[in-house]
Amino acid sequence: MSLAQMIQDALGPIVREAGFYLEDVLIASPGNRRVVTCVVDGEKSLNLDEVTLISREIAALLDEAPFMGETPFTLEVTSPGVDRPLTQGRHWKKNHTRLVRAVMISGEVISGRILDSDDHSVRLSIEEKVTREVELQFIEIKKALVEIEFNRKDEAL
Repeated sequence: MSLAQMIQDALGPIVREAGFYLEDVLIASPGNRRVVTCVVDGEKSLNLDEVTLISREIAALLDEAPFMGETPFTLEVTSPGVDRPLTQGRHWKKNHTRLVRAVMISGEVISGRILDSDDHSVRLSIEEKVTREVELQFIEIKKALVEIEFNRKDEAL
C-alpha cells in the first residue's frame, strides 16, 4: 500500500467527522523532506477557519502516525480549485446554478447552467437561440468543468 493511500485511510474518518470530504492526498519529495498535500472539500466552500481546524486535526494525526517514518514533512491543506473536474454527484450539487462545460463520451461538447442534479444525472439549462433543458447521465460524461464567470448577472443565487 502506498504512503498516500495509508494517509488517506487514516485521515478519512477524522475528515468525515469534521463534516468534510478528503478528495485527494498528494505527496512530493523535494530534497530530503516530504510535502503532504491534503485536498479537502465540503458541501459548501471551506472558509479559512474551517481549513485551519481540519489542518490541526490532520497534523496531529500525521505527527503520531508510525507510517510517516522519520522523514520530516510539510503539511498543506487546501480545497479543490475551480479547475477540478466534476466527478461525483456532490460536486454537481455544490455547483448548482453555475455554468459548466461537459465533454461527452461521444465527443459532443455541451455548455449549460446546472439546474438540478442527483447521484446519477444532471439537468442543464442551455441558452442558444431558444433556452432548452437537457438531462445528462454522468456515465455519458467524459469530463466536466465549471466555467469561470466574471460578470455573472445572477450572482445572488
